[in-house]
Amino acid sequence: MASELSAAPALSTPAEHLFEHVDPVALAAKRSEAHSKRRSDDELRAIYEIARTAREIKNGGWKRIALQFPDSMLGDAPWAVQALSAELASLPAASTEAASTTAAKPERIYILADTSYSSCCVDEIAAEHADADVVVHYGRSCLSPTSRLAVIYVFTQHTLDHAAALDTFTDEFPARDSSVVLMADVTYQDHVATLLAELQTRGYTNLLATSIIHDPTGRIPNRAIATDDPSAVNLQDYSVFHISTPPTALLLALSSRVKSLFILPTVPATSSSTPAAHRMLGRRYARVLSLATAGIIGILVNTLSVANYLASIDSIRQQIAAAGKKSYTVVVGKLNPAKLANFAEIDGWVIVGCWESSLVEDDSMFYKPVITPFELDVALHSDETRVWTGEWWGGIEGVKPFVEKEKAEGEEKNGEGEGENGIEGDISGEESEPPQFDLRTGKLVSHSRPMRRIPKTAAEGDAPAAVGEVAAAPNSSTLALRPKAELATVNGVVSPGAEYLRSQRTWQGLGSDFVEEDATAIEEGRSGVARGYTVGASERT
Repeated sequence: MASELSAAPALSTPAEHLFEHVDPVALAAKRSEAHSKRRSDDELRAIYEIARTAREIKNGGWKRIALQFPDSMLGDAPWAVQALSAELASLPAASTEAASTTAAKPERIYILADTSYSSCCVDEIAAEHADADVVVHYGRSCLSPTSRLAVIYVFTQHTLDHAAALDTFTDEFPARDSSVVLMADVTYQDHVATLLAELQTRGYTNLLATSIIHDPTGRIPNRAIATDDPSAVNLQDYSVFHISTPPTALLLALSSRVKSLFILPTVPATSSSTPAAHRMLGRRYARVLSLATAGIIGILVNTLSVANYLASIDSIRQQIAAAGKKSYTVVVGKLNPAKLANFAEIDGWVIVGCWESSLVEDDSMFYKPVITPFELDVALHSDETRVWTGEWWGGIEGVKPFVEKEKAEGEEKNGEGEGENGIEGDISGEESEPPQFDLRTGKLVSHSRPMRRIPKTAAEGDAPAAVGEVAAAPNSSTLALRPKAELATVNGVVSPGAEYLRSQRTWQGLGSDFVEEDATAIEEGRSGVARGYTVGASERT
């Protein structure tokens, strides 16, 4: 039958590929183009703040400008370039000196059509490809600090039905003495002050407004409370009225810091149910338990622009090593399940990125769990000391520098200290530790700390021996335990990844696993010339 496999599979991707999906970039561009046709030039100039952007570029003296748009706004990018170029040409130079030195060098504007990582972060990598002096970031932003280039943020302005917003607020908070913090997404921030004034005229006496600041680690990320003494405000006594659906990372962060959270949706299809945050936190804790017994953890770099990301990677690497686990650092750009599925030896991933992009909202398609640095810190605690308080954070902004004291405490807990015979890495230290079980399946886990025992030999001094090998102390008759099999090493260091590659990776390419069902034994055929073939030992003419 034609449907049966009769030959090795073709070297092509089947139509029903698991990861096939509609291109969101093309779909968003079409929607943006259709939407922009309904706007006038004056409306677009106000939305993209052309006048303010041009003034800041002139005042900064920048000549190479990179414009970064999210996918939904790429349809307006050509118009924005033309409008900004015309506005820059109509403005004088910032000073006489600047005008004399740069008169023959007009501004060059570049469009960053695709971001290297997340659209909420400033893409300094793509901007440096154009040798840009400044990046103009359009749309909503995580406001994470950058490390190299100057940035002009244009959040873009969106309209809001104030009457409907006020009616929704009064329905949700009928008491005029309700303690509420007014907050909005950065694209709707300009409506907060107006709503506050209108609500105060209706008799509300205990309302607080927020303003945008660049502080992701604040009590309310990137927001300052407009009051004389913000530190005196106990957020647990206040509810939050948030205009527009917040990113999931902000929703989880606020869920444990405020009394309650109400979301005013700006898109009709968006729901405003707050109990979802508690369910999402429960799922995040399940991911934490998955990484608690992981032996090999992948450090997934999801940014090259956020300040101090290299120091955070180094701190996370040392933290994993102190727990007796092995880490590998991987840079893949934008995440998808197909990329991470290539690393079958990795038991779980931790993302190094901004406080929004470090959270993978829907990781059901990923083969291994993907968690944040904060969740990794919880996962590396022992079962006796691990406490889930409901607090949550996403990015590397909360990663603390690793100190030697923490490393020493981790080694002592992991049995890397001296054994009862005074031999470092003595096997008695390993046997005295309680067995470790997977809390999700109840099975015994024997590979959760593959790097915890690095003993020293008498001949090599401080040189590490292979994992699993215990060398006798000088002038000692103690028997030495040798590994059952030689472990794979890279530059003299045991490599669990290389060992996995050598012992467990059996697939050798497309078609290598094809087995013909009706295979027959090979028989010796005829030989000789046509006038006298030889078949086996007989001869025919």
